[in-house]
Amino acid sequence: MERQLDVAGSQLVWLSSTVCAVVFAIGLWRGYALLDMLKTSIALAVAAVPEGLPAVATTTLALGIRNMRTQNVLIRRLDAVETLGSLQTLCLDKTGTLTANTMSVVEVQTDHTHLQVIEGQFQGDAPSSPEIRESLGKLLQVITLCNESDYDDTQDTAVFEGSSTENALLAIAHSAGIDIHQVRTEYPLVHVHHRSEAHNVMKTLHTDGSDREKYFLAVKGSPTEVLGLCEWSLTDQRIAPLTPTQRQAIETENERMASNGLRVLGVAYGHTADRETETHNDLVWLGSVGMADPLRDGVKEVMGIFHQAGIETVMITGDQRQTAYAIGKELDLSRGDELKILDSTDLATLDPEVVSELCDRVHIFSRISPANKLQVVQALQRAGKVVAMTGDGINDAPALKAAEVGIAMGHSGTDVAREVADVILEDDNLSTMAIAISQGRTIYNNIRKSVHFLLATNLSEIMVMLAGISLGIGQPLNAMQLLWLNLVTDIFPGLALALEPPEPDVLTYPPRDPKEPIIQSSDFRRIAVESAVLSISALAAYSYALQQYGISPQSSTIGFMSLTLAQLLHAISCRSQTRCLFTSHPLPPNLYLAIALSGSIALQLLSALVPGLRQLLHIAPLSLVDIAVIGSSALLPLLVNEATKPK
Repeated sequence: MERQLDVAGSQLVWLSSTVCAVVFAIGLWRGYALLDMLKTSIALAVAAVPEGLPAVATTTLALGIRNMRTQNVLIRRLDAVETLGSLQTLCLDKTGTLTANTMSVVEVQTDHTHLQVIEGQFQGDAPSSPEIRESLGKLLQVITLCNESDYDDTQDTAVFEGSSTENALLAIAHSAGIDIHQVRTEYPLVHVHHRSEAHNVMKTLHTDGSDREKYFLAVKGSPTEVLGLCEWSLTDQRIAPLTPTQRQAIETENERMASNGLRVLGVAYGHTADRETETHNDLVWLGSVGMADPLRDGVKEVMGIFHQAGIETVMITGDQRQTAYAIGKELDLSRGDELKILDSTDLATLDPEVVSELCDRVHIFSRISPANKLQVVQALQRAGKVVAMTGDGINDAPALKAAEVGIAMGHSGTDVAREVADVILEDDNLSTMAIAISQGRTIYNNIRKSVHFLLATNLSEIMVMLAGISLGIGQPLNAMQLLWLNLVTDIFPGLALALEPPEPDVLTYPPRDPKEPIIQSSDFRRIAVESAVLSISALAAYSYALQQYGISPQSSTIGFMSLTLAQLLHAISCRSQTRCLFTSHPLPPNLYLAIALSGSIALQLLSALVPGLRQLLHIAPLSLVDIAVIGSSALLPLLVNEATKPK
């Protein structure tokens, strides 16, 4: 936008210089004094260039950023405001952005037994049977050991510090009566093998409490991957080989829980005589844990707002396909169409160009690691999309930096994520993102309104002066009047237009093309028409004055007053390019514009009342009829331009 404004400013300088040279030449040809024409041409050149344009753009951005700050949106990069207005695809982390990131265990499956958990408590009498107590106790022991969350029981209620997933696992173990400190003391931690992009499994190696010469291996992770490491199962209080039927039943149960939108973890354990954790594939299967992370309040409605605004939403999650599908359905990501999912394995196996083509139609990316997020962003960018990416972790930084707009969470986000992000949502609320997009669009639209106003009014000054001198009817405005007109009508109304509140329908139309010029060809045609209407009306008032007073200060005063007031009223028309002033759905009030117009009109009246200003501007006394003519010629362009607005 800054480049566009610079180019537009340069073009206007050349255009105004050329026109002023023409006015100067015609004036000399018409016999006007050289000094008078020189002063008039220089004044017209100054007035014709919208020198308020850079100030309007900078002030609009600065005040817009300040306004967004009050609504929990922190802008860290100035041009991100402009990009928000052209945002086409919004990539959303599921956990913490779409969901509340408050995991809780709701189901546990062990040895053919399905256990419900409500508010952290196992339901029914099933856990009391010896067989289930054995397998459940072992499972709870493993999720206590294969867990990096800290536990503090010195408070009135237990406090868990770690990831939401591991906190939920530790909480259910504690609720079921597991003594966390005792278990971790009995099985001291030796080594942790974290999950990776290639293996979605976490393993922890511990000194075996019953045999110090052996190690105890605790494992949790993707049910399919954990099951692939198992040869045994704990059945009826004994370890028995896993049968194909059991494997199929476990996979079926995993799909059932995942299709209900649960994050499912498989749990297993083993014993080993060495510290190497990579080679063990003879583990004992214990069961599955299903965890729920509720959607944030109002998130579905916010997604609807994004869709209405023409913004594609893409959910990115580490969950398996079935879980992602269930949540995507609940959010209506596909807007009634077929929900399309791309898995991380597809990103690894498909050609990047093919992935880019597919990304354009995908609603969900499942089993995605932080490194995969960068691939997703780059694939969407290759497809020609303007992409925003949300993230809160250290590993999200490359994707946040690569996206046109990187969005970090203020509360849950890490320092690294916030440092590289362009926008920070300080309340971690997705609805705040809708506000940011609305403000981004509004700021850009307001700058366009200001530019439109400045070009239309400045062009009308050129038209009036060029017509007056070319037709040999004198100079409708003298040099000082041109400079005063420029002072009164340019800066304050232009700034006030830049502070317009969002229009009611700002989030109901598609994002603009980022390559779209700030003033399009259709805008230039509209500006030319509006300038012509302003000029004709002012010249009509001036022509009336010529008939009454001839070429005189009275005539110049009437032309000056008519054009000045018409330009000020034109600011009202520039509030919207399509919404008529007299519509049944008026625009929100703009107090800044009301103050700017009142102040500018007051200054204009002072020019006719204060002796010093009257002498400086060569203002002559006016009759009541003259005042009526001025008022009519000032009001007429507003009525005509409003009536001819494109629908």
